[in-house]
Amino acid sequence: MKVKLLVTLVSLGMFLPIITQANTKSLTIEQRLEILEQRTLAAEKRAEIAEKKAEQLEKTLITNQTQAPTIASQPIATTNNTPQNIIETNSQYGKLKLYGDVEFNTDIASKKGQLTSLNTQSGKNKDFGDYDKWDINGRILIGLDGERVLANNNYAGFSVQPLANIDGKVGLDDAAFYFGKKDNWQIKLGRYEAYDMFPLNQDTLIEYSGNTANDIYSDGFGYIYMMKEGRGRTDSGGSMMFNTAYDNWYFETNFLIEDGTSIFDDGEYHGRSQINKKNVIYVRPVVAWNKDNFTVAAALESNVINNAYGYEDKDTGKFKNQSKRNGYGLTLGWDNLEQDPTNGVAVNWSTAYLDANNETDFTTGANVLWKRLQLGYIYAHNDIKSYALNSENDINNEIIFGPGKYDIHTLYTSYELPDILDIDNFKIYLGAYYSTIDGKDIDVKDSDKDRYGARARFKYFF
Repeated sequence: MKVKLLVTLVSLGMFLPIITQANTKSLTIEQRLEILEQRTLAAEKRAEIAEKKAEQLEKTLITNQTQAPTIASQPIATTNNTPQNIIETNSQYGKLKLYGDVEFNTDIASKKGQLTSLNTQSGKNKDFGDYDKWDINGRILIGLDGERVLANNNYAGFSVQPLANIDGKVGLDDAAFYFGKKDNWQIKLGRYEAYDMFPLNQDTLIEYSGNTANDIYSDGFGYIYMMKEGRGRTDSGGSMMFNTAYDNWYFETNFLIEDGTSIFDDGEYHGRSQINKKNVIYVRPVVAWNKDNFTVAAALESNVINNAYGYEDKDTGKFKNQSKRNGYGLTLGWDNLEQDPTNGVAVNWSTAYLDANNETDFTTGANVLWKRLQLGYIYAHNDIKSYALNSENDINNEIIFGPGKYDIHTLYTSYELPDILDIDNFKIYLGAYYSTIDGKDIDVKDSDKDRYGARARFKYFF
């Protein structure tokens, strides 16, 4: 209405001179008033039209102001031609992480003799050939982890780590799913390694990728027991673990269900082929305490299934149980490398004891890492109370390793060369070892008493 009134006043002002000059014009007053009235009506119509347009413009401006935030918050449309990321983080369902490492080795090693418990090839490829060797081996690991954590710290995730070996074979490290409450408790299922009760630190010769709980006992050869039989990573079963932490304490219990004969290379134990009747269940509880740089852990692992595997006695035809395996371990460590990477020290001491059918094994070892140089020593004692000779082949190959008591001594060392070509994720490790065996109740051939070797390991992380 303000616009209409303004237009009317302007129109009256325009025609006021016409009224004041009435005496000088030929038109009568009545005619002049009629013309003024018509023009006033026309001006009012124009004012109404202008007012409507102003109202429409005002509504349009208000609508645009209210719609602007809504339009800005809408996702940008994508077409099929838009390139997709290989790994994409999704804030609604958690996050994904892609990583990996390259591990290639060049080896020079003596014949294996009777000390095949030291696995000198990546991927745990073993042969008992009585000859010196040199080769190139290794693998590339690609890891993919996914995890979602809620505001109340409930979380779930997975990890998968396939291996591509240099010999063309494909393997697997971890394939696990877990869930629980962050920094409180967790349940894990799948393929993984439980707590390490015999850490070897910067080792380049004894540790390996791939299966941990398979083929670790070679019948007729020395056995270095390291609390790994119930730790996990088996190709004949799976694991389930519950772990929790409180203050400086950590607790875990791992259950490994598998074919129990898979720990024996070629399925033989003390000269007899083992018959699997039912899967074993290893129960492996661990208690660890950590304060500042010091850690101590104690554990046991035991197969709780009786008569899981064994052999048939040729004389009586009865089944003889061989599945009793009870292990105990203790480890202590000191590590301040995180606080002082240059001059820090990492020290580990571990011991393990196995009570099995007709055999007991004891192992202890220590290693020290300082300024990228590590020195380590392992002592193992085997007490074998029974061994069956089934064929002339055993005698001809002279791999008889019992009954009797044997001591195995192993020295190993490694040195890290960091930042190769100024690349901080590319390292080279130089390692060497020497191992010897002494029989207390039986003579061991001089040619089988010792083993030695050296390795250059190329390690690239990404």
